[in-house]
Order: sequence, then C-alpha cells, then structure tokens
Amino acid sequence: MSQFLASLESAVAAASSFVWGPPLLIALGGLHVFLTFRLGFIQRRLGTMIRLSVARDSSGSGDVSHWGALATALAATVGTGNIVGVATALALGGPGALLWMWLTGGFGIATKYAEAFIAVKHRVRNPDGTHAGGAMYVLRDALKMPRLAAVFAALVGIAAFGIGNMVQAHSISSFTTERLGLPGWQTGLVLAVLTSLVVFGGIRSIARVCVLLVPLMIIGYLGGCLALLVKYADRLPDALSLVFSSAFSGHAAVGGFIGAGVAQAIRYGVARGLFSNESGMGSAPIVSAAARTADPVRQALVAASATFWDTVVVCACTGLALLVTGEWQGGAKGAALTAASFSHLGAWGPWFLYIALFTFCFSTILGWAYYGERGVEYLFGQRSLRPYRALWVIATFVGASLSLQLVWDFADMANGLMVIPNLIALLLLHNQIATDTRAYFAKKS
Repeated sequence: MSQFLASLESAVAAASSFVWGPPLLIALGGLHVFLTFRLGFIQRRLGTMIRLSVARDSSGSGDVSHWGALATALAATVGTGNIVGVATALALGGPGALLWMWLTGGFGIATKYAEAFIAVKHRVRNPDGTHAGGAMYVLRDALKMPRLAAVFAALVGIAAFGIGNMVQAHSISSFTTERLGLPGWQTGLVLAVLTSLVVFGGIRSIARVCVLLVPLMIIGYLGGCLALLVKYADRLPDALSLVFSSAFSGHAAVGGFIGAGVAQAIRYGVARGLFSNESGMGSAPIVSAAARTADPVRQALVAASATFWDTVVVCACTGLALLVTGEWQGGAKGAALTAASFSHLGAWGPWFLYIALFTFCFSTILGWAYYGERGVEYLFGQRSLRPYRALWVIATFVGASLSLQLVWDFADMANGLMVIPNLIALLLLHNQIATDTRAYFAKKS
C-alpha cells in the first residue's frame, strides 16, 4: 500500500508540474499582455480602482458590498504564496525573479479586470435571491459551452478542498506544532470550530469576517516587512539595484546561493507571480459576481485592485525584506528563508511570522469555501450547500492532522486546469469586454 501511495504521489506531482509547465505559463503571461493592450492599459486607472473599492454603491443588486467582495477575494488570494512563494522564487531564481514577479502582477491587473467583468455581466439570480457567477455561467450562458462549464465547476470544487482548505490547515498545524508543541488534531479541532462559525452563514458571514480580518492581516504583515526595511535601510538601494540588474543578467553563486541565470529568474518570477495573484485562474470573479453593483465595469475595477495589493505590494515588501537581511545567500528555501529573515526582528520575529501565517491561511480557508460551494451549487443545486459546508469543516480538521503532499499536488493540478476554460472564455469575449469598457469611460468623461 505504501508503495502504491508513493507511486501515486510521484505521478500526481509529475502531472502537476506538467500542467504548470512552460505552455500554461506562456499562455497566461501572453493573455496578461494581450488584455493590457486590448483594454488600453486599464492599469492606469489604478487610483479609480482603489477609490471605488471603499465607495458605497447601492444602485444595483447583490449580496455584499464592493469592499466585502474585494476583502473576500483578497482573503483567498493573499496567503502562503506571499510568504513562502516569494522566498521560493528568490531562492531558486535569484533577486531578478522579484522584478519578473512584479511585472507579472502589473500586467495581471488587466486579466483580473476582464474575468471579473464577464462574471458580473453574466451572473444569475438564484431562487433565494442570492447571486451566482463565474466562468461556469459565462461558458454556459454567453458561449453555449455547458460541458466545459461543468468541467470548470468541478475543478473549482476539487481545488477548493485541496489548496483552499486542507493544505492551509496543514500549514497552520505544522507551525503550531513547531512553536507550541501541540498535536495536529488539537489545532484541527480549533480550526474546524472557527471555520464552522463562519462558513455556515454563507457569503454574507464570510464577507463580514473578511472585511475585519483582511485589513488587519495585510497591514500587520506589511508592518513587519517595513520594520526590516527600516532596520536595514542602508541596504535598500543596493537591494533594488540587485533586483533590476539580476533580472537581465542573472546572478552568480554567492554564499549558499547556487546561482541563477536570466531564464531561471524569469521562470520562477513569472510562475510564482501568476500563482500568487490567481489572475486568469477564474476563482476571484466568483465572489465579484456577488457584489452589489449596477455596472460590471465598476465592480471589475474594484476586483482588479486585488492583484495590485497581492503581488505589487505584499510580494514586493516580502521580497525586499528577504533581500536586505542577506539570508537569501544562506541556502535556505521557502518558509525556512522567511523565518530566518524575520528572526532579525528579535525574539518576537518568529512569533510575528506565525501570526501572519495563521491569519493568511485561515482567511484563505474562508475565501475558498465560497468559491468551492459555488462550483458545487452549479453542479448539484442549492440543496448541496449545507452538506458541502459540513464536509468543508471536516476537511479542515483532517487537513490539520495529516501530511498532505498528495492533496497539495492534486489541487495544484486542478488550479492549473481551471485556467484553460477561463482563458477560452476571456479570449472569445475580449471584444465585448473592450467595447463595454470604452463605453463606460466615454460616458463618465
């Protein structure tokens, strides 16, 4: 049995690596650039995006506010990728990977805008008055591709249980065991109770918690990063110079760092950037479709700001904090590299990182709970929601108690496969997105 599981883990890991290989990364990166030009550099509207995210819009129908939808999307997006993913990109691709990560996030704003636009434009109203939307409804209603729509919905449900739930719970329990010595099942029990108190209330309950949690967790984590940048302020100019020079020339081996060429900097920077902000994956637009708004463009602008906060701000601060401490040259990777860097803040540094990881992971569990239930609802109807939420709570407990590399790789693969139907929808509807966007801003001016 153990040999079978080992073979299965190896096969799924290989499949996941194949799905997230160069073809998908090139397709996603190309989509980001294409939509940026097609939408007339929508990124220049960043100020409007941020302003609208905190403005009230009672003119349209929906289940949550602009900010509630954005906070839920950020809760699901800002997670371990911002802590561990950035460190992995830096350790494997060198300092230059950070620039390619930032560029990916910058161009990804256009894709996040486009997928949120079509999700809101083609959303539906359920019998109970709530709203539902996302790539599955776009594929079914706007493009008449019901089979592909069902595939996307199934992939959302599968990926949610993995990377949105069990993997996050396991990350929390691993850190808790390391810091406090508590067994995984105790952490899992606490997480299961906390999760049940939120997810059974549906999107309104999830959004209320995310509205409170997301600003605190992001501002708090950025505060820790800024503390490191202030402590080593004299190293910051050299760190920025290193990022830009290494992006186009690579970086030779130094200390425990084995060196990385330009190709590695691009590969790991783009890959981690795409994975961190989820632009093009089709997950975040699911909650955008629940927002109270009368215009798809308005909510799409709000949704697009999530990519800016996730990759251009949070990932940037993480990367620079890791660079100025110099720990990236020591040979550590992933969470170990981030932990080593935060230890420069003194005895409270590792505890600070633990709290940040806990809030990031727990908020991801809440955000992905909504994504997953929308996929299940599409396939099986509203009667499936309560059983699904019960399974979600159970999965949180199980995830904290077990080692889940197989689940991680399988969910990673499902995430990658989600991109394909979503990418098809965006390419087929890009004229509609561009035309309506131009009309909106022409009317405003």
